[in-house]
Parts: sequence; C-alpha cells; structure tokens
Amino acid sequence: MIRRLVKYGDSALHRRAEDVEEITPDIRRLIDDMVETMYAAPGIGLAAPQVGVPLRIFVVDLSVGKQSDDLIVMVNPTFSDREGMQLQEEGCLSVPGFNATVARPARVITTGLSREGVEQTVEGNGLLARALQHEMDHLEGTLFVDRLRGVKRDMIVRRIQKLRRSGKW
Repeated sequence: MIRRLVKYGDSALHRRAEDVEEITPDIRRLIDDMVETMYAAPGIGLAAPQVGVPLRIFVVDLSVGKQSDDLIVMVNPTFSDREGMQLQEEGCLSVPGFNATVARPARVITTGLSREGVEQTVEGNGLLARALQHEMDHLEGTLFVDRLRGVKRDMIVRRIQKLRRSGKW
C-alpha cells in the first residue's frame, strides 16, 4: 500500500524515532509499504517518520527498483564508522521541489537489522553513503534543510511557508 508522505513542517519529521522492539508481521507490512511508497514517489530512500510512523526503520535503493538486490532495509540502524567529506546536491521526498548542496561523509558503515531480523552491516561510499546518512537523519528528526545555513536555508523555509499559506504544501 502506498502511504501518504509527510512534508517538512509536520512535527512527525522533527522528533527522534523510537527503536523497533520486535519485527512483527505489522513491521514487515510497514516495510513493504515503505518500499512501495519509495518506488512510487520515485525516490532512492525513505524513513518511517516520512510516512508518519515514529520508528527507526529506513529503506534505500539507488536503482529505484530496477535491481532487486539493491534494496537495503535497516531496522534500528547505527553508524559504526563515518569518514571523509563530500559536497553534493540532495533533495527529499518530504521537501518536494527543493534541493541544496549538503556536506555528508564520503564513506559510512551502518549496522542494523534486516527485514527478517538478522543483523547486517552495510558499507556505503559516495551516493550510497549520502543516502544512508540522509535516512539516518530522518530517524533523528533532522531533514536536509536543517543542515543548511544562511540565505539558502532561509529562502527554502520562506518558500515553504508561502506554499503552506496558499494551501499548496
């Protein structure tokens, strides 16, 4: 089932998500819904808070569904290593229509549970490192806009506020 995406400004996006206590059939259904929602958007990553569920789950697929082996599901993820730095433009399904250059680690190692509850480790470089960090930020209640400073951030926030006032957000 495709779920409604929560947009920037909604309080669900600005709170730290809770750990998943047990991987139940409902959690697996949520993960399946998140994957379907991500592909329908289309996007390369989606965190549970983006569909209004305050749990520490995210999905990432750089192939946007074109290669089934590329799908990464992480439950209760943590970083075991982050290094380097890259500056690239990114966007977000919860901030549609806006992009900005964000500094992110060039390499990350993430550990968490798979959809089946098996511990896994994923190493990401480049775009995958960026996507893993972006989705982890969502689990902490942070969006890419929150990482911006100065005029760029102010411009995006003002435009979103204007869209919200006009009923277009």
